[in-house]
Amino acid sequence: MKSIAVYCGANAGADEVYAEAARAMGRALADHGIRLVYGGGNVGLMGTIADAVLAAGGQVTGVIPQQLVDRELAHPGLTELFVVRDMHERKALMAQRADGFIAMPGGMGTLEELFEMLTWSQLGIHSKPVGLLNVGGFYDQLVGFLGHAAHEGFIKPQHAGLMKVAADPHTLIQLLQ
Repeated sequence: MKSIAVYCGANAGADEVYAEAARAMGRALADHGIRLVYGGGNVGLMGTIADAVLAAGGQVTGVIPQQLVDRELAHPGLTELFVVRDMHERKALMAQRADGFIAMPGGMGTLEELFEMLTWSQLGIHSKPVGLLNVGGFYDQLVGFLGHAAHEGFIKPQHAGLMKVAADPHTLIQLLQ
């Protein structure tokens, strides 16, 4: 695995534990020699993880729509930055450039990206691993809901294990490899 797309908040969250997890994930990616592919922003957890990968000597690819560049949200110090037309192109290019996917704490955009990659895996559009960094139990209710959906017959048994979940970045990377 040479690259992982990480989806996470453009906000830092209400607790410092989320920023620390982003820094830890950034260091772990660099330690494993894995390139970060992410949304290209310099704010929130997105900026934090990019800075951590770079500080640890790793490589970072950002993919950002022009409208966010215009709002001065692009990270200025990345290894490479692709400016695209819109969010659809952003997500497609990120998926193309990544060998796997991780969702960290975030909001609606993070969830949308996570579920798109899980759905694509379920449909056989890709066979790349998908992981969830469950920082401080942030995703406990989501993991529980997915178990409930499987129990109720809305997620097939063969798809119930598509998403790997761990609280530690190194452990999650090992589960994806």
